[in-house]
Amino acid sequence: MPYVQAQGKKVFYAAHRGGKDGPTLTLIHGAGGSHLHWPTQLRRLPGATVYTLDLPGHGRSEGRGCDTIAGYAQTVVAFHDALGSEQAIIVGHSMGGAIAQTLALDYPDRVTGLVLVATGARLRVAPAILEGIRNDLAGTADLITRFAWSPEAPPTLTQLGKEALLKTGAAVLLRDFVACDNFDVMERLEDIQAPTLVVAGTVDQLTPLKYARFLAQRIPAARLAVIEKAGHMVMLERPAEVGKAVQGFLEEIGAA
Repeated sequence: MPYVQAQGKKVFYAAHRGGKDGPTLTLIHGAGGSHLHWPTQLRRLPGATVYTLDLPGHGRSEGRGCDTIAGYAQTVVAFHDALGSEQAIIVGHSMGGAIAQTLALDYPDRVTGLVLVATGARLRVAPAILEGIRNDLAGTADLITRFAWSPEAPPTLTQLGKEALLKTGAAVLLRDFVACDNFDVMERLEDIQAPTLVVAGTVDQLTPLKYARFLAQRIPAARLAVIEKAGHMVMLERPAEVGKAVQGFLEEIGAA
């Protein structure tokens, strides 16, 4: 499996090259996640080159993670530099969506489009979650898991989600949630010029549908795709529907 050096760390990524003339997408997972939080329908999007990375400290990548969204955004820029990829459509879930927004705002020349999945312009975290990660990772992982999935999600998926949080570990997970808690670009959304697709599940308890509607209303070139009865892990609960929405978005902006 491939690695690149980004900011002095080995960063793991999976690559799918579906065609020379198609768009390039980079998929960025959320807090405590890895590249496996993206379903094959997106990791192997037909006709596209897709890079799916593990952020530092996550999955197979080195490092201890970042405690700011800006820090993670800088890592993604360094990742693209190492690949020789100047521009990409950035697809981000939850914390990855915060990273995607930051890239579009701070590195607009590097971003040709955005797909923001189950995220918001501000991602405040309950103090009980932050304290729980410090003192009771297992119990807090249970709590996060209950909120992250819809009631209809298969138990096998929810269990795998919980195991991923535990595998990430308290130190990196805490840094992720601190980064999320301090993220706020609510007053900057109108500066995002990249065409944007916002994807949200109707029963998301962590980033409710109103967050997605706010993004879609404030980002000038945004459209909203609502997935019925899906939770925060919408792309894993409804992979075919999310894949279809992303493919349609690419066709609309002339990238597919």
